[in-house]
Amino acid sequence: MTPGVSSPRTRQQRGPSRQRFDPTRVVLIAVASAGAAGSLCWTSLTGFVEPHAALAFGVLVALGELARITLPGNREVAPIASAGAIGYTFLVTIGGEPVHHSPAQVIAVVAVGLAVGELPHVAVGRTPRWSDLARRLLIVAIIAVAFRPSTLWLEPSGPHWGYKLSMMGALVMLVWLVDSAIAAAIRAERLRTRFTVAYRDEVRALLPIGLAVGASGILIALASSVMGLVALLVFTAPLLVTQVAFRRFAEIRLTYLQTVRALSRVTEVGGYVETGHSRRVSRLAQAVGCELAMRESDLLELEYAALMHDIGQLSLRDPIPSGATVLAPPREQRRIAELGSAVIRETGVLDSVADLVRRQCEPYMGDGDDGPPPLGSRIIKVANAFDDLVGESKDRDRIEAVLQRLRMDTDREYDPAVVEALASVLNRPAPRWSGVRLLSGTPLGSGGSPSMAEPAQEGARDG
Repeated sequence: MTPGVSSPRTRQQRGPSRQRFDPTRVVLIAVASAGAAGSLCWTSLTGFVEPHAALAFGVLVALGELARITLPGNREVAPIASAGAIGYTFLVTIGGEPVHHSPAQVIAVVAVGLAVGELPHVAVGRTPRWSDLARRLLIVAIIAVAFRPSTLWLEPSGPHWGYKLSMMGALVMLVWLVDSAIAAAIRAERLRTRFTVAYRDEVRALLPIGLAVGASGILIALASSVMGLVALLVFTAPLLVTQVAFRRFAEIRLTYLQTVRALSRVTEVGGYVETGHSRRVSRLAQAVGCELAMRESDLLELEYAALMHDIGQLSLRDPIPSGATVLAPPREQRRIAELGSAVIRETGVLDSVADLVRRQCEPYMGDGDDGPPPLGSRIIKVANAFDDLVGESKDRDRIEAVLQRLRMDTDREYDPAVVEALASVLNRPAPRWSGVRLLSGTPLGSGGSPSMAEPAQEGARDG
């Protein structure tokens, strides 16, 4: 079905308010909540040790959570909070004096710090992203359970210190891989893509900031052994500079996407295509790309290309009726695609997107020396043809008829794998896929305009 379109029978079976259920996310939140509650109860009964250190690191975690950022791909991270939590977990001595806090106290302090840092966000109306909070707490819990018991039988310094430092590094790498796997499992369920593809994307995205956070946490713990708690300020400053750079990068990406969206609407404002056509094609193309397990970088290019696939129509003296290029002669389709590609190529940074737009009208097996067009071009061709023929119609018979027409042309024009992926997306219950967020953080909705809000605000809604 089209986004937001469902038959009366389907609506009756689902009910009006059924929410999407992601098992991995639910289990993750339940485990983290149980661990936090159990640790708080146990620590309250046994009492806090070294409360001054617990307070200092708890405040650092809270401030870091308050200053969290949302990276491209709708990934929420809190580098300072995570580094402070890892530093507290690895803390062995403060100014030469041994510390003896238990794994339960580590989890309790971090849980309270995350909760306090979340309160200002809740106060301004941002719904917590529970799965991201749970992941941040879980990685600390894994390190604490694995590392803190070793402080009972290894001396803070001496021949065993090298072993302990190696253990710190190994644990940081382990939890980074575990965190990437959990994030990939949630992403695969949400986007309906393959876990292996999602895992590779998460590893690429989280590697730079994960290494910086882990190294900073270890440095904070080591420096505290000599400098005391003042090390928190000294070694948090470089991470703060890094976080500012990441935030600036995310803002630039958002501005870039807003420019592409504004450019894609020129054809609608000029009356060359129906209102909402580019957005609908982009949503369908993204969903089909996820169904075909495209990489995140390829999905982002697909989103840009799908938004601007009709920009070549601005060169037409007489607009095509309803902007339906699928009904235009092949020569006219090719001219529109080439002109649109030339416009996009003028940006100087979207050559791959321009190539997707240029080859969107070719048969799926190709018709020249260049061979078959890229997968993104084949997806745009199918999504555009479907929306040209269906538009905003909610008639199920019409949708099925268009799908059958596309299947009849799979011997030459349309990629059969893409057409079947489109059919799978359309036949999926709407609540299961219409809330999927694009790479930019925009939800796949029922036809409304994509939000132009800051990614951190778009990402405030979890799932």
